[in-house]
Amino acid sequence: MTEYLDLTIVWAMIIGFAVFAYVVMDGFDLGIGILFPTFAVGDERDQAMNSIAPVWDGNETWLVLGGGALFAAFPLAYAIILPATYPLVIAMLLGLVFRGVAFEFRWRHPRHRAFWDAAFSLGSLVAAFSQGIMLGAILQGVHVENQAYAGGWLDWLSPFSLLTGVALVIGYALLGASWLVWKTESTSLANARKLAFWLGIATLVSLAAVSIATPFLTYDYWRRWFAMPGVLLTAQVPLLVMISAALFFWSLRRGMERVPFVMALAIFLLGFAGLGISIYPYIVPRSVTIWDAAAPPQSQWFMLVGAMIIIPIILIYTAWAYWVFRGKAGVHGYH
Repeated sequence: MTEYLDLTIVWAMIIGFAVFAYVVMDGFDLGIGILFPTFAVGDERDQAMNSIAPVWDGNETWLVLGGGALFAAFPLAYAIILPATYPLVIAMLLGLVFRGVAFEFRWRHPRHRAFWDAAFSLGSLVAAFSQGIMLGAILQGVHVENQAYAGGWLDWLSPFSLLTGVALVIGYALLGASWLVWKTESTSLANARKLAFWLGIATLVSLAAVSIATPFLTYDYWRRWFAMPGVLLTAQVPLLVMISAALFFWSLRRGMERVPFVMALAIFLLGFAGLGISIYPYIVPRSVTIWDAAAPPQSQWFMLVGAMIIIPIILIYTAWAYWVFRGKAGVHGYH
């Protein structure tokens, strides 16, 4: 059996799953932070906070898992990507820390709640924007020589990386608004529906802009998306995006509460699939493949045993938390 099992592909799939789980679960609470200034002070803001209070801290488990798995399973990629994006990683972590502190202190320090609300929103925006720029920086390519990062301190900064940064901020905001459609009521629900509609349009525009720009980064990306016969397969991705978008707007118009969030997740999943199509089999595009960066098979097997135990446990307690707090988030808590 081991002769036919490519552990490198298995670990690439595990990391891909962890990254997508993080984007899904932490994306909507970052989105709520991004949208926070648009909510009325008082009940609307309290409902938004209560909707994520039971789950937001556990959502970042997937960020730790993805980063740790990258370090352990693909150490060369970790050693290249981290130096190439140090300023972005630092900004993201500071944003997440600032957001976490603000989340707790706004309840315990009412006199300065306006300050902590602003800190919560700013931290969410910085974290989301940094993640989007990091994605664009990796997609546009990293300068590698002798299996080490050979670029400058600001090589990550470009019009394309800024575009992906803005696109991810808008996408996270869509997830946040869709989550609030599901989890809030009264004026908060009405406001969330309006935000979700306009953010749905903005997300599709930004996704189209990134999709149009990406093939021009390198011929390899263009070939993967437009060369025959591969185009017969890749063309299904934008088709499914259009179907998911149509269902998203249809469900919003019909007053559904869960379906818009599910369709927003479907659009993110399809965007993630498009990213995989563009870069596979590279983990550092055009420089290092997943096999080049992989740890020894013995290490991969050892870690796989641990992952087979830990990941189901994480999934179980995460599902349990979401199930327990499955109702509407009122001003004073779930009901």
